[in-house]
Amino acid sequence: MSAPIADNLDVSHETISHLGAYVALVEKWNPRINLVARSTLPDLWGRHITDSVQIGQYAPKNWRIWGDFGSGGGFPGLVMAILAKEYNPDGQVILVESDQRKAVFLRTVIRELGLNAKVLDERIEQLPNLCADVISARALADLNTLLGFFERHAAKTCTGIFPKGAKWAAEVAEAQQNWCFRFTAHRSITQAEAVVIAVEGVSRV
Repeated sequence: MSAPIADNLDVSHETISHLGAYVALVEKWNPRINLVARSTLPDLWGRHITDSVQIGQYAPKNWRIWGDFGSGGGFPGLVMAILAKEYNPDGQVILVESDQRKAVFLRTVIRELGLNAKVLDERIEQLPNLCADVISARALADLNTLLGFFERHAAKTCTGIFPKGAKWAAEVAEAQQNWCFRFTAHRSITQAEAVVIAVEGVSRV
């Protein structure tokens, strides 16, 4: 196997090993649950693992609660929990996934890898405030909708980290009609024209 993580991302061999165990579980379960698109399976490391690992660069250090919405197969939530196992062991990842079968998969990975994480198989809108220090969501909803989730579940100081595709600027412009927020768009290292948007200071217009 070639280098599974992009060279400019600092990940230890131990963490690579845990990520490899996670990849094996995704490959095992995917035919039954469709955790990721079949077309992306040959490049799980690049398309999903590295794409998730890069998100960790933009999170505050020593976060306590990381809320990952619409976790699906665990990207980026489980990847963040695997990174936290070594780099921030006191940080807990809360994965929100209403699909019961996917929730079972997420719990299986958490148990087998000994991660400090838990799964809530409920609707985001129905959860009590998570008071999260970081909130992430990958391919879940437009930014305007995500900021509504952010407002409901963010701690007093919270960073939202949202990967977005080529139309990210239009999403930002639409969201600015309803929300005041500070943001930085970081160029994605895995997809052309894509970015990782880091958001803070969210309030309604």
